[in-house]
Amino acid sequence: MKFSEWEPLYEEICSDFGISPASDMASVRILKAVTLNSDLCDEDAFKDKIGETVSVIGDSPFLEKDLEHGVEGCIICSGSAVLRLLRAGLKPDIVVTDLDGNINAQLEASSDGAVTLILAHGDNMDLVREYAPLFTGPVVLTTQAAPENTVFNYGGFTDGDRCVCLAREFGARHILLYGFDFDHPNQKEGSDPVRKLKKLSWAKRIIYSDGGNDIEDRSNHA
Repeated sequence: MKFSEWEPLYEEICSDFGISPASDMASVRILKAVTLNSDLCDEDAFKDKIGETVSVIGDSPFLEKDLEHGVEGCIICSGSAVLRLLRAGLKPDIVVTDLDGNINAQLEASSDGAVTLILAHGDNMDLVREYAPLFTGPVVLTTQAAPENTVFNYGGFTDGDRCVCLAREFGARHILLYGFDFDHPNQKEGSDPVRKLKKLSWAKRIIYSDGGNDIEDRSNHA
């Protein structure tokens, strides 16, 4: 998704959630500062991995059951689902993360060659400071605000829908969803369930923004 397409949605999301674009940009500055010694890359590091069919991995309660049906093509995994994917004996090709979830699993995937797209936003500055410098594999810096020379924005609000936006941007025509449930999310300790459902409503809107003809949802919802 081009930023010109994403920007109106971003402005609406900022209004809906009380997000400060200035805080998002401040987090980006931190991300750039702490990754000076990282293996920083651009889209050349991953675009050839994304073919016509991709599997996008979310973190819904029934992910393990979903994965029993098998995945196809490039595996693009949300950060919070990496541990469960690894435990299922699968490795992500690309990880899209705002550094939530089990960080050790994400670091393991990175050291094993996964390309990690790290998102900086106003609510994860501390996580960016602590964890972003630890990734040893290829890293792509991303933002939900305006992109710049070394910081990219392919669209999306949550890790899951950003995975889908990434796949679309680089030519995927058949996007398989595993571990997606927009109504019954995994609840994390300390999280606001109402806010979580609101975020998932936005994720669904973004994923199906073009009618969803390229989406095949292989997720179990019960």
